[in-house]
Amino acid sequence: MAARAVRIITEVAAVDRPFDYALNDATSRVAVGDRVRVDFHHRSVRGWVIEEVADSSDLKTVKKWLGFGPPESMLTLLQWASERWYSSWSRFLLSASPKRIIPSLPEAPLSAALSGAVRASALLVPPGVVQLAPTTDPLALILGAYDATRHNEGSLLVLVPGEGWANRLRGRLEQRGCAVASGDDQWDRMRAGWPVVVGARGVALAPVPRVSGAVIIDADDESFRSSAAPTWEAVTMLRERCRRDGAPLWCTSMIPSPTLLDRGGYDKGVDVVGGWPLVSVVDRRSSDPHEGVLTRVALDAARLALDGDESTAVAVILQRLGSGRLLACAKCGELARCAQCAQAEEEVGEELACAERHESRARFCRLCGSTNLRRLRVGVTTLARDVSAQLGLPVSEITASLDPAATMARVVVGTEATWQRVRRCGVVIFVDFDQYLLAPRASARRAAITAVGKAGRLVGSRREGRGRVILQTRRGDDAVVRALVNAAFDDIITEDVATAELLALSPYSASAEVSGPGASAFVTGLHHAPVSVQATPSGFIVRAPDVTTLTIALRSVDRPPEKFRVAVE
Repeated sequence: MAARAVRIITEVAAVDRPFDYALNDATSRVAVGDRVRVDFHHRSVRGWVIEEVADSSDLKTVKKWLGFGPPESMLTLLQWASERWYSSWSRFLLSASPKRIIPSLPEAPLSAALSGAVRASALLVPPGVVQLAPTTDPLALILGAYDATRHNEGSLLVLVPGEGWANRLRGRLEQRGCAVASGDDQWDRMRAGWPVVVGARGVALAPVPRVSGAVIIDADDESFRSSAAPTWEAVTMLRERCRRDGAPLWCTSMIPSPTLLDRGGYDKGVDVVGGWPLVSVVDRRSSDPHEGVLTRVALDAARLALDGDESTAVAVILQRLGSGRLLACAKCGELARCAQCAQAEEEVGEELACAERHESRARFCRLCGSTNLRRLRVGVTTLARDVSAQLGLPVSEITASLDPAATMARVVVGTEATWQRVRRCGVVIFVDFDQYLLAPRASARRAAITAVGKAGRLVGSRREGRGRVILQTRRGDDAVVRALVNAAFDDIITEDVATAELLALSPYSASAEVSGPGASAFVTGLHHAPVSVQATPSGFIVRAPDVTTLTIALRSVDRPPEKFRVAVE
């Protein structure tokens, strides 16, 4: 038998090209996609076999077989992903590989038929974007997708925003007769082609040989985008994967973004209004400035919730703007906002200006002319102290750093980490909802609505009449606030699409953020490419008409010696 040779991508990200190695008797079982160990420039490094080659003469030999890696069918997808998000191929190969050596694979069970009662509860909707109210249980849609794809070759992938949610969903699906794999410890089951795979963002790279269909719950959730380089995004990844396998894709969202709507048909869903929480608005412009951090309405609602039997009765949420500081008039309560873009203004020397610096002006209130502006800069710790004093009860702080085993009081104050720590409560109070409405980003309105939707999952829907969400704001006439009160978001969705098209935002353009010591040298090489480069305080923004143009432009530039980071949208 002629000696075999293989082409390998090593884990050395800085050398993003393949090398050929020969196989011997000890490594004869190596197949495409498997992990191996090789000698690379006198270093022992891991690598992945990407194809077999004919010529094995004058080649180093593979030192060791390291078990199964991603299936051969995924390799071109991972190569596409490395180009799409300006990364090395090995980064995505590593993401799709197990954390331990997998020497053998189990035999995957067949997709079992749903029982009559379970099948009757399934929601059958066409693939595409489905608008679901936050308190609507997505299990019916997932069961409908499972039943619709059960006879297709491959696995159904189900993505949810968090691992805790994934664990609960797995148990519910198993109770209904579905064979489910999830978690890093069951990588071998995924690789073997288990009928259903459930998890968070990483499931978009689950090593199943073929995808029969996919469901993404809360597809606009920010958790589906990696904040670390490469900044890949699960919805885009899974959309491409389904396209290659000819598989249907369902995406749910409380309020679909223009980017999500660009990816398929749109189904408004059922009973969207009744599935949102009851929202009460307290306009602090007309409230007594001596009331404290919680207004009288919020205090009454908190005391009513404390009379209930929920283990967590009251959740007070504070979303901060980082270095931003809102300024409000001490006389009339009006916020200091830019006349051009309506975003919050901040102090720049002795004057006021928004983050975009559209105009600089003297420090006064546009509504009443008062020069007495005060900062609104309560932090979580200070807020917890003040809430405790107002209610006369102990208060627990919830942030991302909180110990998961920590016990909590019946009143909690925290950031959005509260959504992961609290399952039910009587009332959710957004102590300063303007921090959402005036956040300096294009998706601020949808983020504000989504936050209230997540709060609704804690308190229940208006149809149930169980709890409510209170918004303390100085923008009671804002379109977002009105939409939340009425649970009517069609106008917001339509306006967002029109704005994105007018301003050439995603999906009507593509962009990448370039930062780091070598950023300036890198973007210099883009001057002859069909892209635009804009300087920002943290680096540069590169914009192009579409992703393909952006990808080609970025790949055409020689990498400078200094470190730099490219975060593709």
